[in-house]
Parts: sequence; structure tokens; C-alpha cells
Amino acid sequence: MPDNLPDNLVKTQLSMRQFIESVLAPLDVELKSGATAPAQLQEQVRKASRAAGFFYRTQPVEFGGNPAKTLELTLLREMLAAANTPLSRQVLGPGPGLLHAAEGELRRRYLEPLMRGEKQSAFGFTEPDNAPRPTWAVLEGDSLIVTGQKSYVTGGESCDFVCILVNVEQLDGSRAGTAMVVIDRDAEGVIIDKSFTSMEGGGHVSMLFRQVRVPVTQIIGKIGEGMPRALGNIGNVRLMIAAQAMGMCLWTLDYVEAHLLAPHRSGSPLGDREGVRLRYADMRIETYVARSALYRTARLVEAGENAVNEVIATKVFCTEVAGRVIDMAVQLVGGQALVQGHPLETLYREVRSLRLVEGASDLLRLNLVKGRLELKKGHV
Repeated sequence: MPDNLPDNLVKTQLSMRQFIESVLAPLDVELKSGATAPAQLQEQVRKASRAAGFFYRTQPVEFGGNPAKTLELTLLREMLAAANTPLSRQVLGPGPGLLHAAEGELRRRYLEPLMRGEKQSAFGFTEPDNAPRPTWAVLEGDSLIVTGQKSYVTGGESCDFVCILVNVEQLDGSRAGTAMVVIDRDAEGVIIDKSFTSMEGGGHVSMLFRQVRVPVTQIIGKIGEGMPRALGNIGNVRLMIAAQAMGMCLWTLDYVEAHLLAPHRSGSPLGDREGVRLRYADMRIETYVARSALYRTARLVEAGENAVNEVIATKVFCTEVAGRVIDMAVQLVGGQALVQGHPLETLYREVRSLRLVEGASDLLRLNLVKGRLELKKGHV
């Protein structure tokens, strides 16, 4: 649980609470519910975050960062989600992600500009359901010739480069292994097949690769390391999503509590009714248990445990709990919560996506059981 935190994290918690109250909350008043924050406000938050030191908690030391460990990042991400403002996205700076171990030209051309905020990246992993084969690359001398499609690239339209997973083959057709490859968005043969917006408001593209020639120096690591690198990055994002889901729950519980205690046309607050109290009790119980799982898993990861299965379990459970909590909040608040622009309407759309991003819930369940029965991994 977030209880019994070490003294340094208690101080961090207090500092973030003060930052939210003094910086984010006043600026959020200028936004309409669910609206995208204008560039001026975003930069104002980033400037304040740099001054407070939070911006650098996701960045490596060599780029002037002061990287936080897993438990602290989990705490910060939950608190920022609980603030329930789009301005929260500007508080933590860009992290290196898949490029964390980049060296040489890869580091100079992509990682360093990414850390300075001069370039934006995207991640291509999802293959279309009707693809004849997964995206592949043929190794030809000192180049890869990439062919295929990534069907759900978030931020793909505005990115400068995309990191994609490919299956690498030799010229004779033999398999060489998977690789994570960096491809410039404007490289010859890279085509945006379709742009679309998902229900929570995120922008995505379907990206085609038609005989795209990429130098082997743009492979992250080595051929054969692609899938482990992709899964390692996905694991970090899954824990982040779980923390986000719990922050959503915390904000929702506070909102519903205020609604249940407020005057009601019936003459007595809704919170006086036994049936309403039972539903609200379930919301608090599930949130308590899910947060317990979140912080236990964060501690396991920070301790260096092989916590792949625990991260899976936490991501599935926390996102599904958040879905139920927000759904019940809509039910208790009533029809106004369905009106576009209502904070619960916005959260309802956002939380539904969390059960699909970085692994659909049932797919993760299958992976968890595979990890246990075949690899003997996982705690209970």
C-alpha cells in the first residue's frame, strides 16, 4: 500500500500535493472538461515542473535528469492521474523508452533530440488482424529492407520517428531473429495508410512500410533482442497504466462522496440510502485492494524481482476495477454524468481504453498462465 512509505517518498508525496494545488488546479480552471490544453498552458506547467524538479524524474542522469525508482514513479503517476486534468501530462518529462541503451549515431540522432524535446517518437507493435505475415525485414549487407504494417501507432502522425518490431530474415529466407528498428517518419516507403481517433480522444495511425531501406546502425541493440526489448518497455508502461487507473479511482471516489453528501431533491442526501451506501462501499473496497496490488508490485519491480506476471496481474486488475468504479459512479450520479463534457463522461471513455492498451486483458491472462505453467514464474 502507499502507507508506510520511506521518509523521502513521504516528502515527495507532500511536494507533489502542493504542486497540484498551487500549479495544476488554478490552471485547470481555465480549461473546459476534457479539453486539450493550449500550448501556452502546457509550457507553463513544464516550466513550473522543471523548477520543482518533477520534470527530471523520468530522465537519465546523463541528460541532466534525476531518475526516480519504480515506487516513486508509481506514487507520482497515481497522484497526477488523481488530479484529473490534461495538464498532468506535462509534469513528467519525456523518458528514453526503448532508446535507453542507444549508443553512437543512434544516440546522437534520436535519443539526445528526444530528451531535449526536439523530436517526438512513436512505438509500432500492433499488427493488423488480416496481415498475411507480421512485419519483416530482409538483411541486405549493411541495410534492412522493411516491409509490412503497424495498425495502431499512437502519435504516429506527428512523430519524427517510429520504433517498430520486425522479424529479420537473411537473403536466403532463413530467420535471424526479431529486432527493434528506428525508422524516420519521412523515410521513403513509409506511408500513413489511415488516421483515426479512438473513443478516449487519442490520435493514431495505420502505418505501411513498403521496402523501406534502413541502415543496420538503426537497430536498437542487436538482432535477436527485439521482442525482449519490446516486452521490457511494455512492462514499464503497463505499471504506469495501472497507476493511472488507480488515480482515476481516487478522483472518482472523492467526486461521488461529495455528490452523496450534497442536498438532494428528495429532501435527504443520496448517501442516506442503504442501497447507495452498499454500492459506494464496493467502490471503496475494490479500490483499496487494487491499490494494494499496485504498490506491492511496484516494490517487487524496484527490488529487481522478475515481476512480469505480477505486472500483468496488476495491469489487468487495476484497469478492470477502475472500469467498474467509474461505471458505478455514472450510475449513482445519474443522467448528467452521460452528458458530453461531464468529468465522469470523459473518464468513462478514457478508462475503457485501458483494458486494451499494452495488451488486452484476456490476452494478458493467457500470458500470465503461460508464465506460471511453463516457466514457473509469479507470486500470489
